Amino acid sequence: MNLIIDIGNTQAKVAVFEGNKMVFRIQTDAENIFKKIEEIQKKYENIEKAIVSSVGKLDKNSFETLKKDFQLLFLDHNTVLPFKNLYSTPKTLGIDRIALVCSCVEKYANKNVLIIDAGTCITYDFITGDNEYYGGAISPGLRMRYKALHNQTAKLPLLSSKVPDGLIGNSTEQGIHSGVFNGVVFEIEGAIQTYRKKYGDLTVILTGGDTKMLSKQLKSSIFANSNHLLEGLNFILQFNTN
Repeated sequence: MNLIIDIGNTQAKVAVFEGNKMVFRIQTDAENIFKKIEEIQKKYENIEKAIVSSVGKLDKNSFETLKKDFQLLFLDHNTVLPFKNLYSTPKTLGIDRIALVCSCVEKYANKNVLIIDAGTCITYDFITGDNEYYGGAISPGLRMRYKALHNQTAKLPLLSSKVPDGLIGNSTEQGIHSGVFNGVVFEIEGAIQTYRKKYGDLTVILTGGDTKMLSKQLKSSIFANSNHLLEGLNFILQFNTN
């Protein structure tokens, strides 16, 4: 069994895989991660291998104690990957984006794939059917856009993310919801259509914290998978330890 640990800036996700099947998943505050890992160890005594992906404050040294319990892999830019990385600055490529791409290598072999991760930022990552990763794009996520409108103006309120009632907002609040939410939807739809026009056959994956909210509003054909990153980390662990 494999233990998958994904650390963000404030939140962490921990999953247990048996082969390619996820049998457990939990989301917790990053500061509580080691307590949760202890609880998981008691429940799943057959865990042999673990991988850590951290974009938050916890670094490799924080997980040294886990080496006595698991065959531990810490994902970084020196990790052997199952695709050809053509990114011009590979050391600046987010390791979360690396994991997302790796999941596609396993599930969508020989296909052009666009992975859209809708979280704090919205990232776009493209890998060809020849297993070559080119890069993509980074733009502000839903919450970041709401906060920017509030923080960069004198009177606009800070609102929670919400699907607007329609295209035309008939109040300031509805106008903000329409502008932010529909703006993201239009951006994603536009990106999908542009990639499809350039590369023809294209598989599109939508993942990240805002997947559920956004997937219902998109007209393009997509695969929505909130566990895509965890599955990618599990594949990287298997690829490097089998």
